[in-house]
Amino acid sequence: MKRRWIPARVALAAASAVALAAVTLSPQQADASPGSPAAPARAPSAASDASLAGRLVAALGGAAAGSYYDSTLGRLVVDVTDGEAADLVRAAGAAPRVVEHSKAELDSAHATLDSRITTPGTAWAADPRLNKVVLTADPTVTAADLARIKDTARSLGSAVMVKRSATKLTRFVAGGDGIWGAQYRCSLGFNVSRAGKPPAFVTAGHCGKVEADWRASNGGAVIARTEAATFPGRDYALASYTAAVDHPSAVDPGLKPITGAGAATVGQAISRSGSTTGLRTGTVTALNATVNYKEGQVTGLIETSACADSGDSGGPLFAGSTALGVLSGGSGNCGMPVPAPRTYFQPVQEILAAYGATIP
Repeated sequence: MKRRWIPARVALAAASAVALAAVTLSPQQADASPGSPAAPARAPSAASDASLAGRLVAALGGAAAGSYYDSTLGRLVVDVTDGEAADLVRAAGAAPRVVEHSKAELDSAHATLDSRITTPGTAWAADPRLNKVVLTADPTVTAADLARIKDTARSLGSAVMVKRSATKLTRFVAGGDGIWGAQYRCSLGFNVSRAGKPPAFVTAGHCGKVEADWRASNGGAVIARTEAATFPGRDYALASYTAAVDHPSAVDPGLKPITGAGAATVGQAISRSGSTTGLRTGTVTALNATVNYKEGQVTGLIETSACADSGDSGGPLFAGSTALGVLSGGSGNCGMPVPAPRTYFQPVQEILAAYGATIP
């Protein structure tokens, strides 16, 4: 599995409305329980569902096994392991679903995979709709490696599912509209503010690891300099502006305003932007995903069904006016809807905490 450089696009609206883009890695590649009362439809709210999910998980402790937004029900579904917990979920306004595996079981299986499997071309995350940790192996994973992976999965019982992906994790360097370094073009994630420090933007860590200076055009004047970068392990970087460039809290296309940062919810409708593929939509398919790139393992990612392509790396993931993450990698591309693409994003709240930054 190769790393894929994908530039994604966020606006730097100067008088000429120049859009700066940043680089990122990209791998290509439920219903309520019977007997649960029907859930009245309501307008989905990403922020309220994420907040409710967090409160319920904290209140239920080991009885909670995950959650996701069900668009058919029009509400949050919470996986639980017993009937008493189901009653509490129902009383809180969510739909309960009794499942086999607890969160502790899924977390333990996930941690075992993290520690035992480092094969490039593999990724995994707990899917609350399946109540399993789903491990995906791309075509670059050899038969011998796949056999070893399956042995590990079998040792974890029914909590883990292994599947093959028809598309591989790749790395791209593409020309076009973006932030240019000496060798690579990347996509800007979000513009951020820090008390007492110059304005800055965040992007993918694998971009910041290989490029010190950033330009708005190939061979143009330097407008920002990488200040810090983390990759692998996590995948985020921060670059400080060194030139007088407008840096609105907005994403392209259309300069959509971004007013703050939030947490993602499985099943949530999302958008992502990139300098190659523009605005694309999808849903959050998993949280806390692990991806093995050839450079090493990255954990704690948001997995989505939105496509990405060469030149979209480092770009923004958002829902409405709320920032959610920056693109790390993915499988598949926007020109091949089958098999469905998967993209992975570094959660933006962790990036902001690491750098003492805020949006806007």
